[in-house]
Amino acid sequence: MANIDPVNPVPVEKAALVALLRLPKARWSEVAIDILECGGAVRLLETRLGSADTLFSSGAVEAALTDAAQDVAQWESEGMGVHAFFDKDYPAPLRDIHQLPPVIFTRGELSDDRRSVAVVGTRQASERGLDIARTVATTLAQNGVTVVSGLAAGIDSAAHTAALAARGRTVAVIGTGIRRSYPAKNSELQERICNEGLVLSQFWPDAPPTKQSFPMRNAVMSGYAAATVVVEAPWKSGARIQARLALQHGRPVVMPDDLLQHDWAREYAEYPGVFVVHDPDELLRVVDKLIAEVDPDGGYPQEIPRLAV
Repeated sequence: MANIDPVNPVPVEKAALVALLRLPKARWSEVAIDILECGGAVRLLETRLGSADTLFSSGAVEAALTDAAQDVAQWESEGMGVHAFFDKDYPAPLRDIHQLPPVIFTRGELSDDRRSVAVVGTRQASERGLDIARTVATTLAQNGVTVVSGLAAGIDSAAHTAALAARGRTVAVIGTGIRRSYPAKNSELQERICNEGLVLSQFWPDAPPTKQSFPMRNAVMSGYAAATVVVEAPWKSGARIQARLALQHGRPVVMPDDLLQHDWAREYAEYPGVFVVHDPDELLRVVDKLIAEVDPDGGYPQEIPRLAV
């Protein structure tokens, strides 16, 4: 099989991946592994739709590929990037995590963001937390470090806005489809990041927010960034979840000592790879050291073990 449409070609493997993810009861977390084990997305699609040597199966595969290719062509015509995990332009750090998304959707400019730090925290941020987020994001942006956050209210919005104000690069990893804005009041900020940075989603373009989508978003944000700064995070916060995921990914975590009022933070402070700092200046020094240790060829600080937390 070749490309589906010679006028607006979509690579057949990418179309097959989308078709696989469209199948009933498709397990997104396993599709990438299944493709690698089977030897390709088209081959796996043929297996899933029946024996490849039957006329019915051949017709079903062709129909699924055609529909998927039309979807991809439509998304790309709207200015979206559609990146399969086997594409050359798929962000390399995400291939390193257990929760690897088989496909991501982007708006904006893909770039080499190995020198990147996630700045995350609660939606109900204090003024002190907002000030810390702005200070950290501003300093990172001014020093050529990409600021990654989740485009939520509170700490996330403060970090994105400060990075843009400093004329730096920021990446928003969102918990909805890329055609949506959540919260709605951040629609203008999302559009600005599309124009000046990158918005990234692992969900179908029209997907609404769900309870499951935001922890999934935190996993991708943790994997994308070289380190995570947790500014404020009560127990139920997605930022607390991200701290745990970052440790699982072997990425360092930095947090102010204010967080030690929480049991989870005191527990995490005992793990290697977690840095507790006492003021914004120390936080910035630690982050600067961690970024300096990032291997320009794609590695991360090797002394940080992956933890089962």
